[in-house]
Amino acid sequence: MGQSLILAGYLLFSARAEAFAERKLAARLRIGKEDEARLDERRGIASRPRPDTPLIWFHAASVGESLALLELIRRLIEERPDISVLVTTGTVTSAKVMDSRLPDDAFHQYAPMDALPFVRRFLDHWRPDLAVWTESELWPALITETDARGIPMLLINARMSKASHDRWRFLKGVARSLLRRFTFAHVQDDVTAGYLRRLGLPADRLKVTGTLKEGAAALPYDENERARLASRLAGRPVWLAASTHKGEEKKVLEAHSLAMRGNPRLLLIIVPRHPERGDAVAELLQTTGWSYVRRTADETPDGDTQVYLADTVGELGLWYRLAPVSFVGGSLEPIGGHNPFEPAALGSAILHGPYVTNFVDIYQRLTEAKAARLVSSPESLAAAVNDLMNPDHAAAMASAAWEVSSSGANVTDMAVDLLLDTLDTPPPPALPRPA
Repeated sequence: MGQSLILAGYLLFSARAEAFAERKLAARLRIGKEDEARLDERRGIASRPRPDTPLIWFHAASVGESLALLELIRRLIEERPDISVLVTTGTVTSAKVMDSRLPDDAFHQYAPMDALPFVRRFLDHWRPDLAVWTESELWPALITETDARGIPMLLINARMSKASHDRWRFLKGVARSLLRRFTFAHVQDDVTAGYLRRLGLPADRLKVTGTLKEGAAALPYDENERARLASRLAGRPVWLAASTHKGEEKKVLEAHSLAMRGNPRLLLIIVPRHPERGDAVAELLQTTGWSYVRRTADETPDGDTQVYLADTVGELGLWYRLAPVSFVGGSLEPIGGHNPFEPAALGSAILHGPYVTNFVDIYQRLTEAKAARLVSSPESLAAAVNDLMNPDHAAAMASAAWEVSSSGANVTDMAVDLLLDTLDTPPPPALPRPA
């Protein structure tokens, strides 16, 4: 039995954890991490009826994971219009994005907290015909209860960092018990495949396919708004700092100051990864003396604007399309980086810092194709921005990035085939599992 006793203990606690989960929800609500109007969904209480069709349920952790599913979901519904799709996530930002981006016949709910009473209530209502986990967020009660009801489970777009692997290694019995409940797994890279095999996922149940983000459709944008802003900028050179985190805006602004020495008309667009940080970024701009305008204040840059603070949700496609050069954040601070295929799909050259562990294989391919450039300081970022203000240089990088990003559509094809085959085929007899 070994460490699987820990899983039994966790599930025993989870069965009695309703009061604990309520305190956790209240604490998260106080700091703005929960949506008060939809808090019942976190208790497993649905806010809408179950559709009278076969239902595929996707669980994703947050924004990036859920966005990677959009093209897959669109394709599934296109090929099988008789199905419906439920997407669950756990963050307020991801809920807003999903509510605005999911196609017809797909809808979002918050994932239940991992307390068995909440999980059972959730599954009693939705009764999914297929459950699909993405990346590597493994909640034990949710997984074991789904499996106990005979619902086939898949793991797709799986990615595991070394840090996650090292944490699970000390709970190897738990990991083995959870992973062996999945019928099959599509994993992003060989490293993840090795980690999952070591943690107990049978080798004949996994396949290295690459990332779904390669096959994702380009982020949407409003062409009329792009044309309006381009007209307002009247040919001004523009660069973008996208999905920035605390600590990065200061470095980006230092780079912008250096770049403006050779290009005084240069405009910087800053898009914080978390729009709720807009006030903090605005305060930084104010105290450091920048001439700036703010998107959430319905302000538009003019000839005197040095920085445009684009602190809204769901408009990243617009900024990538408007700016020929994009620095992708989460990479100058030890965050792990963000998806470089988003700017690649919209024709923007890509700059990034050294901290890209979340996408190391993708950045390696982009670098080998001369489609992305590493910067490690405000000085090197400024130099790269100035170099890429040459349209020929930026266009060559953007074209190479598009070639790399567009080569991965078969990843989505493989995922569609796996899901529909599993949905239409009774699951095989389960192998013996640890207790």
